Amino acid sequence: MKRIALIRDRFLNPERDFQDRLFVMLTDMILLAILVVFIADIILGEDMTEIILLGSALVLIPTAGMLLMKMVGTKYCRILLAAAAVFVLLPISFFYGGGIHGGTIIWFSITYFYIGMILSGRMKLIMLSLLTLLAVALCYVSNHYPELIHPHSETMALFDQTVAIIVVGLILYAMVWLQNLLYINEKNRAMEEAQKVEEMSRAQNQFFSNMSHEIRTPINTIIGLNEMILREDISEEVAEDAVNIQAAGKILLHLINDILDMSKIQSGQMEINRTPYAPGDMLSEIVAMLWIRARDKGLAFHVNVSPDIPAELYGDEVRIKQILINLINNAIKYTREGSVTLTVEAGERQGDDISVIYSVTDTGIGIKKESIPHLFSVFRRVDEVNNRYIEGTGLGLSIVRQLVDMMGGKITVNSVYTKGSTFMIEIPQKVLDPAAIGEIDVEKRHGINARDQYKKVFEAPDARLLVVDDNESNLLVVTKLLRDTKIRIDTAMSGREALKLTLNNEYHVIFMDHLMPEMDGIECHRRIMEQTGGRSRSAKVVALTANAGEDNKQLYRKEGFDGYIEKPVSGGSLERELYRLLPGDLVHKVGNVEEITEETMQWMQSHERKRTVAVTTETVADLPRELIDRYGIRTLPHLVVTDEGTFRDGLEIDTDGLLTYMEDVSRKIKTDVFDASVHESFFADVLSSANNIIHVVVSSEVENSSYPAAVEAAKAFGNVTVIDCRHLSSGQGLVVLEACRLAEEGKTPQEIEQALAKFIGRVHTSFVVNELDFLARAGQISHRIANLTRAFMMRPVLVMKKGHLRVGKIYLGSKERCWRKYMDSVLRSINNIDTSILFVTYVGLSNREKESIRTYIQGKMEFDEIYFQKASPAIAVNCGAGTFGLLYRENV
Repeated sequence: MKRIALIRDRFLNPERDFQDRLFVMLTDMILLAILVVFIADIILGEDMTEIILLGSALVLIPTAGMLLMKMVGTKYCRILLAAAAVFVLLPISFFYGGGIHGGTIIWFSITYFYIGMILSGRMKLIMLSLLTLLAVALCYVSNHYPELIHPHSETMALFDQTVAIIVVGLILYAMVWLQNLLYINEKNRAMEEAQKVEEMSRAQNQFFSNMSHEIRTPINTIIGLNEMILREDISEEVAEDAVNIQAAGKILLHLINDILDMSKIQSGQMEINRTPYAPGDMLSEIVAMLWIRARDKGLAFHVNVSPDIPAELYGDEVRIKQILINLINNAIKYTREGSVTLTVEAGERQGDDISVIYSVTDTGIGIKKESIPHLFSVFRRVDEVNNRYIEGTGLGLSIVRQLVDMMGGKITVNSVYTKGSTFMIEIPQKVLDPAAIGEIDVEKRHGINARDQYKKVFEAPDARLLVVDDNESNLLVVTKLLRDTKIRIDTAMSGREALKLTLNNEYHVIFMDHLMPEMDGIECHRRIMEQTGGRSRSAKVVALTANAGEDNKQLYRKEGFDGYIEKPVSGGSLERELYRLLPGDLVHKVGNVEEITEETMQWMQSHERKRTVAVTTETVADLPRELIDRYGIRTLPHLVVTDEGTFRDGLEIDTDGLLTYMEDVSRKIKTDVFDASVHESFFADVLSSANNIIHVVVSSEVENSSYPAAVEAAKAFGNVTVIDCRHLSSGQGLVVLEACRLAEEGKTPQEIEQALAKFIGRVHTSFVVNELDFLARAGQISHRIANLTRAFMMRPVLVMKKGHLRVGKIYLGSKERCWRKYMDSVLRSINNIDTSILFVTYVGLSNREKESIRTYIQGKMEFDEIYFQKASPAIAVNCGAGTFGLLYRENV
């Protein structure tokens, strides 16, 4: 058993270098082969010189091998052993083993294999070349100078060759089997390591999430009660202290969010959520939060806003705010005297798209030139010696870079050491209100060093509110903040206590905490809605929780909550939710409600004005942006997996960049899809603005189809229908457009599903491919077929039939000639083609080629709309440059 354990350790011990284990294994196999031949030569009475040579090899190879490994290492040991085989063993065996009539010639095959496996790089090529020259030279000598070869009798030659064939065959089989065993062990070990890393990542994410939740709870009490202090008639000194407490609390909350967000970014769970927002209001919040820190250090804090900034933009306000807070906070920390300036300007504008440029300039210590490349590294601080007394987590700039990249922006840094720095961020956004913001003084307009005056907007003395939270301080905060609304408020510190109250009392709104002992908020919400005899089954339930993040917001939407408020709460956020959810006849307006009405519009648009049916699909449907925007189609990306990482199709990698990357044939690339959990989150988000979903996916018969994941995710909902379109690319897009047309006509999901089942047969999807190399690299066809089509200038046509991608016709000749033949073939059935729309979906065509194709099509047939659509990266992976297809639908 001990000997077996040593052998396993020799070959399978993962702590030993993989190449070393492979070398030892192959060398042992070669020695075993030599031993067998040595015994066979003795039995057959071979030449004594050859027997002595083989016996010496059996002794010298392991002895010399161990010495060489200790003296010069395994790398040079491999080279020397390979040289010994080429220059000693094979030539002597050849001359004394019958030449081409002996078994040595067969041993060349195993020597090729041995050298190819144990050597690498230039040395492998050199040794293989020398081995080839040796084989040619020995055959030449055997043919022209046969007297130099020790002759074999026919019987001896037959036995020698038979033994060589059997031994070499068995050894090659054993080598391949053991090599596969090593690879399998390595793969399993890599999977185990990946699983451990994933488990550690999950544990880390859970820790950060729990920490965020636990810290938010006391911050909620601090900020909430501090807001009550600011509402009172207090002295200016107390008011200033309270404003400082409020700003410090928000800074602390910002730091917590940074830690949680870094965890999400590292695990790939961070998402950008764009919403309408007013840049002036956002800047005022930033100024109100950070001016105190600048003042405490004796720094001037300036905000310059260009008057041509649009009044309302569409972007991720939360993330933009987070970026600016991090940059300004850093500028204040690293500036001892002088000023910090935030400048906001309007950059390039095309239609409704605009690039907003944010610059943060300071007069601080600056950054050394050699330190700039390390600025955005996680947990790393540059110039540690001079900055050792400056507090910080080392997360801020790393998060800034990640968020800017996710929003499609760019960041530049200009710095002179000891003089100061400027960070410039450019983020593309959409314009919702083109009216210019005008000349504003953010500092003056939004009251730096002044407290917000509370103004009561409504009263609802006949309304009843239940607040459920296991923390007494949180109940106190909500009760006090809503005191002036005169709402009748009851509180419960557990789910069971809440159920007792809802059984006998009718509440109009319920604020529900999530994480509570015994029964959490989600379970309590379900029981209230299903409570037999309960009087609050029609109550509006709002998640009031410290579980921050878009993923949690989607969870509450999926579970049927009517709203979501993130702790720490403010009086304004509580009142806005109540104003939105309470019955109108119970609310008495006592102030100007215009502002509060505007702030509730976003939730109303997404929850109360839902579409009956939303049509969704994937980025591989290859639809033009104008059609996606026109019909409000939500898309889920496929994945493109490369040696450099995994990228979301169309979002993190584009087709042109992919084609450039694929020019290097050694690079591996494939497509993949998100799993069911991501589909489930996608559906949950869409259902926040729709009552039903028709989700059109690529054919289930193609490789790496998302159909199984989508169907599995749809099981979590009762209102998601997954349609297998049996096509791909813009053929899938045509099915999507038909689903949109049916939805606009008011068809039910069942009617749409039935109509699409018939419509799918009318769609024609085909592509003429320049070469099949990309399909071969993707594993769709064999390399032999790809090489054959290229050698004979074949241009195959790929056609979708019954969901399968098959080779239809094959054209011979130049690219242009084959293209014309393909278009003639597609467009010859003029009476059967619906001429309202034609997609020309392409990969890597020049403008001249596209214009030539358009002209040829228009000369054959007139279409109302011809869309030239660049194929998505996930489609381009399988096609390559020079591919295009005519995709259309038949007449009824």
